[in-house]
Amino acid sequence: MSAIALLFSGRAVAQTDTEIALTQIGHLLDDALFFSDKYVTPATDAAVYQSSSGWVNSPKAKGLFEVTLGLHANVFFTPQRDRTFKIQNNDFSFFQLEEGTEAIVPTSLGSDQQVYLVGTLGDSPVRLETPEGIDMQTVAYPYLQGSIGLWYDTELIAKYSTRVKLKKSNYQVYGVGLKHTFSRYFKGLKENNIHLSVMAGYSNEEVSFNFLDVKTDYGTLGIDEITGHVDTWQFQLNGSKEFGKWEAMGGFIVNTSDIKYNVSGPKGTIEELLPFQKILNKRLEEIYKTKVNYIGEASLRYTIGNFNVQTILAFGKFVNTNISLQYTFNNKQQTQKL
Repeated sequence: MSAIALLFSGRAVAQTDTEIALTQIGHLLDDALFFSDKYVTPATDAAVYQSSSGWVNSPKAKGLFEVTLGLHANVFFTPQRDRTFKIQNNDFSFFQLEEGTEAIVPTSLGSDQQVYLVGTLGDSPVRLETPEGIDMQTVAYPYLQGSIGLWYDTELIAKYSTRVKLKKSNYQVYGVGLKHTFSRYFKGLKENNIHLSVMAGYSNEEVSFNFLDVKTDYGTLGIDEITGHVDTWQFQLNGSKEFGKWEAMGGFIVNTSDIKYNVSGPKGTIEELLPFQKILNKRLEEIYKTKVNYIGEASLRYTIGNFNVQTILAFGKFVNTNISLQYTFNNKQQTQKL
């Protein structure tokens, strides 16, 4: 707090005015924390679903060192209920609505509608627009996924996407998993082209959005971008039945996600006097979350030679679809399984 006191003492304000300004800074941080939670949480919840489906191409065991590479297109449907939230003047301790006493504003998944918030820092007015959402009914992005058959009908899986630029946001995911086909222990299942597998995987998702562009007489605050970091551990059970070149698959997923937030991007000019970004990032620890999700999965896969075309539907709180084109490199000298 000594840095904050220095900020205002440099303007030769009275001690009482300094104490008032310190209180106002604290209230502004409280409001930023409240708005951050309401605004970005729907996007991090959605990120879990986007990274959860499509891990298992098939419960069927691969040949030893058999490799499959796939190009996946993930399509997420933004639900109406998570596109907006209501704010009221009594939600804030620093800001107030410029017009009226309450308003509906977009979350990060919402529209580009905005309202103005106003406040006073010291003797200086502060005015800002609430952040826009991505304003997209569906969110689509591509990623690469590969797998290799290992010993004892086990399979190593990895997925990766570059940092994808979406409308007013960025998204990136990477992960690794291990699948085991346990229908190998039941001879009758294999004879009837029925396959069962379990998988455990880890993924990291990062989603960022344009946030609050706050300008004051003391400088910009440097909270123009907010980022959600999601670490997810996933466990799933899959079963499938082959019908000639077709394979129908169903699955059940349970995952647990640790969700953290930070403001990022260029630091504000106020940093010359006050480490505002660092202070807010410390406060954001108060809204870190751990969430558990239960997700169903249905899939249909068609084989054309070494190629496979697959569609996957994941459903629960959200609906997510995944479409992929896969190519399998058969290692004929290593197809014997242990």
